Parts: sequence; C-alpha cells; structure tokens
Amino acid sequence: MYEKELEAALHAAKEAQKVILEVYAKDFDVEIKSDNSPVTEADKKADEMIRRELGKAFPEYGFLTEESKDTDERFSKRAIWIVDPVDGTKEFVSKNGQFTTNIALCVDNEIVVGIINVPCQNKIYYAVKGEGAYVLDNGVATRIHSSDRKDHLRAMRSVSFFNPSEAEFMETHKARFEGEATPIGAALKFCMIAEGKFDYFIRMSGGTKEWDVASGDLIVSEAGGILIQPDGTRFSYNRHDVYNRNGYVLANSPENALVK
Repeated sequence: MYEKELEAALHAAKEAQKVILEVYAKDFDVEIKSDNSPVTEADKKADEMIRRELGKAFPEYGFLTEESKDTDERFSKRAIWIVDPVDGTKEFVSKNGQFTTNIALCVDNEIVVGIINVPCQNKIYYAVKGEGAYVLDNGVATRIHSSDRKDHLRAMRSVSFFNPSEAEFMETHKARFEGEATPIGAALKFCMIAEGKFDYFIRMSGGTKEWDVASGDLIVSEAGGILIQPDGTRFSYNRHDVYNRNGYVLANSPENALVK
C-alpha cells in the first residue's frame, strides 16, 4: 500500500548515507545544542538531503525531524515523515560505527513505513505495516524475524546512556538473562531485536524522542517483537510532546516485555 513511500524513503536514506560517510571520513567540528546533545555537519546536511528528497516526492506530507525547527504545521497533515538523520551522534563522534539514519512515515498517529539505515554496514532495515520486516544487505533483501527465546534472554544496554536504575533492573532480573548486557548504540538495538540476534532492551530515562523509536517500532513489530512504554501501552506518534518521557521496553515477544 505504501510502496512509493518506501521507495522514496530508501532513496533518501541512501543519498543521505553518502553525505554522512563523507563527513565521517574526515575531521569535523562538534557543536553542543541547547539540550546538551551534540550535532555535526553530517546531522545538518543529511537532514537537508532527506527533507529535500522526501519533500519533492510527497509535497503534501509534513515533517518532524531532529535537526529542523518544529512547528504546528505538522498537526494539519494526515501524514508526516519522522526523521533522525544521524541517530547516535555520540557514536558518530567517537567513530565506533554504531549510528543510524531513521526515517518513518506516520499516518493518523501510527507508523506505516519505517527504515533504519546503518551506513557503516551498508545495511538498511525496513518494514511496511502488515507486510513483514526485512534487511537490505548490499542490495539483497531478506525477511527477518525476532527470536523465539523464552528465557536466557540476550540483553542490550545503551552505549552512552546506561544508568544505575537500568543496572539495578538488570541485576534484579539476572536469572532471565544470558550473561551481561551488551552495549549497542542508537537504533541498532531495534535492528538486533528484529533480526533475532538479541532479545531485550530497557530504557528507564526520558531522553529519547519520537524520531529515536518511530521507525524501529514498526520494524520490530513486523518482525514479531514489541516496543512498549513502561506502563505497558504502545506509543502513538505526531504528538505535541515529542519526548518519550518514561523510557521504553523493547523485547523479542510480548511475553518477554519485562517492565518491573
């Protein structure tokens, strides 16, 4: 149903990847924004590229992106693109390769197309609502599924934002997990769940925003996993308050979505 939108989003991500990797390969300046998060030339140029490509393809759609000024105009649109041009800027700056580009299409507060591009791996994870989740690896598309593990869950933790509350949670539930949690950056966590390589992640702080989770929400759901808020509810999108203030839980199945 959203084939043209998926095609346009994939094209925009690939074009943005060229800009991102050009900056990544050289020395670059790092600015600190008002919310104390870093931003680079790659964030800004990729945002411009994605907005230009998607705006040209679908001029009637609105935008919510990390690097552009947010306005109330998006609330007049039935469909908007939710974009994080470089998710994991701290990982980009440290040059560990664990950063992504996230592009989601939201229609009537629900994500219907989601892609996560991993520039350093030349992989794109994507999903269309009701059509399954896929990884495009060097041009070859393969359907992916979350794992069917019920115990010995393979857990992840944030590279840059792992906090004492999360450490305490993992210790309390250590009988459910296999070893220590593995640090994974940016939206790669969603990809790892969707591909069946990991099974669990919890974020107990409120620093993320819609563009951090929107595309991953659909990809994980279409692969058989789940993203929920700590109160057990699903996210809605194109909200007035774009912060995910209570964190989130990501799991390979609803049964494994531990929240306490």
